[in-house]
Amino acid sequence: MSRSASTESTKSAPLVATLTLGCKLNQSETQQAARELQRRGCVTVDRPTPADAYLINTCTITHVADRKARRLIRMARRLSPDAPVIVTGCYAERAGAELSEQPGIQVVANVRKAEAAEAVFATLADVGPTSAIRTASVGRTRAFIKIQEGCDDVCAFCIVPRVRGRERAIPIDELVAEVQERVEEGFQEIVLTGTQPGAYGRDRSDGTTAARLIDALLSRTDAARIRYSSIQPQDITPELLSCWDDARMCRHVHLALQSGSDAVLSRMRRRYSADQFIEAVTAFRLAAPGVSVTTDIIAGFPGETDDDHAATLALMREVRFTDVHVFPYSSRSGTSAALLSDDVPPEVKRTRAAELRALGERHRGGALESEVGSLQSVLFETPGTGLTDTYLPCRVETDDDLSNQLRSVRVAAVDDSGLVGELV
Repeated sequence: MSRSASTESTKSAPLVATLTLGCKLNQSETQQAARELQRRGCVTVDRPTPADAYLINTCTITHVADRKARRLIRMARRLSPDAPVIVTGCYAERAGAELSEQPGIQVVANVRKAEAAEAVFATLADVGPTSAIRTASVGRTRAFIKIQEGCDDVCAFCIVPRVRGRERAIPIDELVAEVQERVEEGFQEIVLTGTQPGAYGRDRSDGTTAARLIDALLSRTDAARIRYSSIQPQDITPELLSCWDDARMCRHVHLALQSGSDAVLSRMRRRYSADQFIEAVTAFRLAAPGVSVTTDIIAGFPGETDDDHAATLALMREVRFTDVHVFPYSSRSGTSAALLSDDVPPEVKRTRAAELRALGERHRGGALESEVGSLQSVLFETPGTGLTDTYLPCRVETDDDLSNQLRSVRVAAVDDSGLVGELV
């Protein structure tokens, strides 16, 4: 959306660019901030553009994430040198003092992130409230719903518990109301997200679990699709798996492996073994036939040997993930792994990461090819492209605008973009 594209009643409204780096939890929080700004009469866009103010929600999971945050802040300053920049998120939590020293930048800590929209609004001229919520500028088809915050696991490599705090689950009734509100606004897919969504309810003593939350959303809302994908093997229960008996549950699960070596998993302080991980994948594939399993893997964690790396490759060959995100290990100050000797040379990390990616890409190609001839439910995010419930990109040739429609598609071929199909 741009000023010239907005209606006459919003031409003079402040334009705020709400920009997000990192995880789905960040996307959820940015969506919520954008909604609050819209209620106050602002127009929001979710891309870098000249604007009256910027809200930048950052990530700090790796050094690369830090660089992206700094780059995005510099871009905002170049686009509109006089516009205030509000920075929040995990990088702001870690580097808040440094950022606050820069003129025109205000830092909002994670514990106060709900106040980010207020911080932006306070920098702008007085604007009258409006009831027109312009959801098309953020999310469009998929609403990201934060179900919990924080993590108690404290894996050795992860800075997130330090910048996000302890686990805190949002009550089920509040989430049911929020999801139904998003549905009534027109969102077709609900994405449940959090720092540790698989552990939802672990901090509560009232029997709250992820399975009970999903059951409530399926029975008490009109959500067309629900995506709950970021889980760890130890969080899987029969009650949770039974939720996939409902066809509205997207057949996609993200199980972060990190390593296929038990020795490395132990040093990482992960709470499962390689065999337990494979058992979790098998359980999901039985509960939701055709489920897409994606993962994260760290290459070159301290102490990783050639045999450890080979074990990860072997597990990948057994599981055949639909998609793999590979990260060469980088030490993060404030984590317990930072106290270990980073003894895997950078060139070895790069080589191992390249091998992992190459195998992951072959498996992804095979996953795409296996869908040729199948019938898929596709949620279109643009006129002719969208995502299957298994989180695969799919496009069709059409003169119609299919945006925000759920349609059945027969897969006819695969190309560089993903699946290619025809409407049924």
